[in-house]
Amino acid sequence: MENKEHLKELISGCVKNDRRSQEELFKLFYGKMLGICMRYARDRDTAEEMLQEGFIKIFDKLEAFDYKGSFEGWIRRIVSNTAIDNLRKSKKNPLLTDKDEDFKLGWSDPIVENEELQFVGLKAEIALEAVQNLSPAYRAVFNLHVMEEYTHKEIAEILGISEGTSKSNLSKAKMNLQRTLKEKFEKIEDIELE
Repeated sequence: MENKEHLKELISGCVKNDRRSQEELFKLFYGKMLGICMRYARDRDTAEEMLQEGFIKIFDKLEAFDYKGSFEGWIRRIVSNTAIDNLRKSKKNPLLTDKDEDFKLGWSDPIVENEELQFVGLKAEIALEAVQNLSPAYRAVFNLHVMEEYTHKEIAEILGISEGTSKSNLSKAKMNLQRTLKEKFEKIEDIELE
C-alpha cells in the first residue's frame, strides 16, 4: 500500500514538473523499460535513445493516467510503441517486408564473478543479441507476439501489415533465432569442453 501511495506522489510531482520526482520515476522503471527497448534495438545506445524518447512521452502524457490499470503496464505500452515507432522511422517501412537481412552476432562478456552465473549470463546475452540482430520486421513481430503477447490481428493493426505477413515474419524470426542460437550455443559448449 505504501508503494502505491509513493507512486501517486511521484506521479503528482512529475505532473507538476518536479525534477526530483521525474528523476526518481525514471530510475524506478529504467531497468525494466531498457530491457524492452533492448529487444527492439540493435545496440544499447539505440535502446537508450528509444527509452529517453519513451520517457519524454510518458512525462508529457502522465496527466492522462487514470489509475485504473497498472502504471507499469501503461508505461510499458508507451515504451513499446516508442520502440516500434523508431523502427518505422529507421527505414522507409521495414515492417512491410519479410525480407531477411544478413546479421552477425558480436561477443561481449558479462561481468559476473560466479562461473556458473557467468555462463548463464552469457547464454542470456547471446539470446538477446540474437533477437536484436533479427531484421526490423522479424524483430518487431517477434517482440510483439512472444514478449508482449499481442495477437497477429493486433500486430497487423499496430504495424500496418496483414495478419499473414505477421505470421510469416514470426515463423521466419523463430527459424532464424533457432539457427543462430544453435550455432552460438554449440560454440560455447565446444569452448567449455576444451
